Amino acid sequence: MWALLLAGPVLVASVAATVFVVRRRALAGGNGQPERSDQLFWDLFLGACVAVPALLIPALVSPWTGLFLGAAGVAAGVAAYRGTPRYLSRRAARQNSREQESAHLAAIARHDEVVARWRRYELDPACSIDYPALTDVRLPETSAFIKAMRTADQLRLHAHQGYPDAVTRLAASLADAERAAGIPAEQA
Repeated sequence: MWALLLAGPVLVASVAATVFVVRRRALAGGNGQPERSDQLFWDLFLGACVAVPALLIPALVSPWTGLFLGAAGVAAGVAAYRGTPRYLSRRAARQNSREQESAHLAAIARHDEVVARWRRYELDPACSIDYPALTDVRLPETSAFIKAMRTADQLRLHAHQGYPDAVTRLAASLADAERAAGIPAEQA
């Protein structure tokens, strides 16, 4: 019984970890075949250095314990082999979600900055008098900016995946409208 309690978790963990590491490397692919085969050897060797003694020592004490541990090791290997792709896809999805959230937060800050810059032309009487073209939607550049602002606002409300690109287009359209209105680059 002591052999099962001591060697069982060690064997199951070492087999599962070895299969997981080998499967993860196989799914990720490699750029150099000699490096992959060398890495595969060391992954299997290190896993075997733990798994083989955890199986053989209890098997020498009791053949039935060895048989039970062998079955547990095979089950752990199969479970790790089948579970690795699902785990890796969930991890990649979480990473992608974090990256999208980060890009969305950066786009929100940039969106607020662009809109604040445009509001200066709309709400400041001096800027409105000096550069009336930025509030005249009959001009194509200003019209394009207003359309880009509406699109970015709609995507922001729905936390859409295309929101960061819409904010980039919004900033570019404001720069175009400022250039068309004759605003010097250092003042914009």
